[in-house]
Amino acid sequence: MRAIFALLVVGVSVWVAVAVPVRLGLDLRGGTQIVLETRSTPTVEADDEVTDRTLEVLRGRIDALGVAEPTMVRSGSNRIIVELPGVQDPEEAAETLGRTAQLTFHPVLGTAPRDEPKPGRTPERDKESVLPDESGTPLRLGPAAITGKDVKGADAGYDAQGGGWHVTVDFRGSGRDSWAKLTGEAACQAAGDPTRRVAIVLDDTVISSPQVDPSVSCRVGMTDGSTRITGSFDRDEARQLALLISGGALPVPVEIVEQRTVGPTLGEEAIRASAWAAAIGTALTALFVIAVYRLMGALATLALLAYGVISYAALAALGATLTLPGLAGFVLAIGMAVDANVLVFERAREEYAARGRPSTRSSMAAGFRNALSAIADSNITTLIAAALLFFFASGPVRGFGVTLGIGVLASMVSALVITRVLAEFAAGRPAVRKRPRISGIAHTGVVRDRLLRRGPQLMRRPRRWLATSLIAAVLAGSGIAVRGLDLGVEFTGGRLIEYRTSASVDPDRARSALADAGFPRAVVQSSGDRNLTVRTGKLTEAEEEKVTSTVKELGGKSTGKLRDELIGPSLSKELRQGALIALAVALGAQLLYLAARFRWVFGAAAVAALAHDVVILVGVFAWLGKSIDGVFLAALLTVIGYSVNDSVVLFDRVRELCRRDRAEPTARLVNDAILQTLPRTVNTGIGAGFILTALVVLGGESLTDFAFALLLGLVVGTYSSVFTAAPVAVELARHDRRSAPGRRHRGGEPAGKRPGTGPAAGPEPADGPRTPAGRAGRDASG
Repeated sequence: MRAIFALLVVGVSVWVAVAVPVRLGLDLRGGTQIVLETRSTPTVEADDEVTDRTLEVLRGRIDALGVAEPTMVRSGSNRIIVELPGVQDPEEAAETLGRTAQLTFHPVLGTAPRDEPKPGRTPERDKESVLPDESGTPLRLGPAAITGKDVKGADAGYDAQGGGWHVTVDFRGSGRDSWAKLTGEAACQAAGDPTRRVAIVLDDTVISSPQVDPSVSCRVGMTDGSTRITGSFDRDEARQLALLISGGALPVPVEIVEQRTVGPTLGEEAIRASAWAAAIGTALTALFVIAVYRLMGALATLALLAYGVISYAALAALGATLTLPGLAGFVLAIGMAVDANVLVFERAREEYAARGRPSTRSSMAAGFRNALSAIADSNITTLIAAALLFFFASGPVRGFGVTLGIGVLASMVSALVITRVLAEFAAGRPAVRKRPRISGIAHTGVVRDRLLRRGPQLMRRPRRWLATSLIAAVLAGSGIAVRGLDLGVEFTGGRLIEYRTSASVDPDRARSALADAGFPRAVVQSSGDRNLTVRTGKLTEAEEEKVTSTVKELGGKSTGKLRDELIGPSLSKELRQGALIALAVALGAQLLYLAARFRWVFGAAAVAALAHDVVILVGVFAWLGKSIDGVFLAALLTVIGYSVNDSVVLFDRVRELCRRDRAEPTARLVNDAILQTLPRTVNTGIGAGFILTALVVLGGESLTDFAFALLLGLVVGTYSSVFTAAPVAVELARHDRRSAPGRRHRGGEPAGKRPGTGPAAGPEPADGPRTPAGRAGRDASG
């Protein structure tokens, strides 16, 4: 049954991967993303229903823009996320989408003196008003005769007989009669008289004021419910006018709270760089796994390929958007997926050595059975982090949570089903039974052999390790106080523009030039030889053009934008709160889960290690002056998942050893567990390190900080699980009798006992011998 299930999963995944393309985020394919927020009015509340109606009106405008494969979704109760692939003119898109679009049709009562006060807002339906027409001539307008709800649609067309571009407008219901009346009254006026015109007003702007054609009869008007607006339009002007008219009126006003534009060059480079990093990193990881675990390592590599197909198919089937952080997380997950296989193989090696060389197949079966609890616990804690990212974060960080969750589930299927089917089949072959060493589990390995010879007592003085961890955290954390945090535009609000310059530009010189141009608080950073990032507060379009021209003077005329992001203050505040909530809830949820699974002592120790990792990672970024943005948050929560994963594996072994000998002191149990799980920790770290190093070196500028944070987190997380979580658990156990029964004196050893003497070094428990690493830890100390 397991083999049939594995074949079914892989077969369906291959079919989905081929038939359904995954959707790439704008940071990978280029385009513009705009986040709109609906605003309540005194008469209408911007709730779910009203926001959905607003979305449908906006969808018509997006379709009229001619954007290929646009996406529009509601986020929360009053936000709409619009993605426009290939749109590199965000001003045009934002202007079209952001208009409240209170569309009205008015009779023109005549012209007004140019010195008449400028009107404030759109004229109300029952009042006269003065608005300038397209050429700037003030017109006196009568009360609105028709509103946008009476418009059925509008289309731009081209008359090949010499009429040029025009816009056809169709009315519905009572709007047909109102239009006939409005045009019939205007037709009674003389040709050229301003009162023969009809004004079409969008908000406080006259978007068109055409004259009624001489063919229209006085008092009769246009009775067919349709009209054609002609003039000296070009194609874009006609399409824009049709778009504005057909869009009609939005139920409530909308405000742009975020705007991002990514050039296609950045997307192509990011994909190419990530692909190379994935290929090279995965190849190195595969070679390492095969070198260490031989035949079983080769089968695990095949399972990893299946993991990649399953993950990709799941992303495509769910319609998830693959963003740049998600792509990096996907690449990282390939390395992390090795962990479950390493756990199984190391347990199989222990079983083979401890049971006096049993069959390879029985050792593999025992390896899967004994590793199951550690795999389940470590993956559940990672799923907790992924779920919190999805519910509390937004934007690319939320997408990263989806990718992370899919990767965890796919890795479990890969390791527990596909690898097991392949391994049990191979272990049962006569060639493997006759030559067990080719299996890769018939020997203990280099790391384990050295531990057998030395048997270090790492937990003899746990407070020294705690002092070392505290010093490292204080040194790194002091960067937060000394240098401060360089919060990204997501958390502070404002404008971020990244330029690709034709010549190398010194950031200090650019900063000085921007200060002279009137932007003294602009933050300028260089990324690579010819990339320059400018972060400021909110800019008008004129100010943005001034910033761009200043950078062009320094970087050459061919300087162009790679990114353009605008974050409103309301959204940045929400992102800050969401990030803090996600972090706090992640720590709390994992504490509760670990406390339930391992008692509060080990849960608290794991969370202490997580806090240690977070402080060091944030502090190092503060010292280096690197930006703390949404991508960094994704990396930070990934580090949390990796760190707790290591701690879970360690404490799972402590729990197992405690069941065998409840009289053993906690310090000895923890020390034995460290020695027994260290081969797995080293091998998993090396496998993930290949992937991350490839991302740092080959991943391109857009992935460098992300990969650096993960690589730093890998090192810090590996250290903290052994030298922070373990010592904390030992110290807390001194005050908790339930952790490990037995009398203790200083250091956690039983009173009157010396390491390696007495019953502890005697015969093995009845339920089976201890592993070689456990025995070596006691014997070497006596």
